[in-house]
Amino acid sequence: MGKRLTSIVTRTGDNGTTGLGDGSRLSKTAPRVMAMGDVDELNSAVGMLLSLGVNVDEDLKTSTLLRTVQQDLFDLGGELSIPGYTLLKAERVVALDEWLRQANARLPRLEEFILPGGSLAAAQAHVARTVCRRAERSVVALAEQHPVNATVLQFLNRLSDLLFVLARLVNRVAGGVDEQWNRSR
Repeated sequence: MGKRLTSIVTRTGDNGTTGLGDGSRLSKTAPRVMAMGDVDELNSAVGMLLSLGVNVDEDLKTSTLLRTVQQDLFDLGGELSIPGYTLLKAERVVALDEWLRQANARLPRLEEFILPGGSLAAAQAHVARTVCRRAERSVVALAEQHPVNATVLQFLNRLSDLLFVLARLVNRVAGGVDEQWNRSR
């Protein structure tokens, strides 16, 4: 991995560039830097969700899962910051799949699109989901220009699904139901 920051105020980005883990510099608007920023924002959104004390079921270990997801997002960001470097393992996608399998078994089948919202924690899960989708789009845009580990794309896609399912579960635990889109209004 590249150098770790020992000072937060480096002034090296004052000219509109940022340093990558391999020592190279890119414009702060470069697709790689945009993807890194979106993943960082996603990690913050997951952190906010965790701060709300999300815990839907002891069996699902939601808080532990989300803390692991934050570690995974740091790995993912590390990959993006060092072209050609791989940190995120395929087993992490498998873990998300397993959680989704267990969580979906606790929910009724969707009959219609649902509106984001409900409890504060569920609303934050929806915010995190939409930030995840943006991060995924940024990584796809990067992958159209430069090679990206396929696991990164799978992980972000699965994570957005997980955050959607989590929002539904959180609303159920809070005593609410999914508010469906009313097409006929």
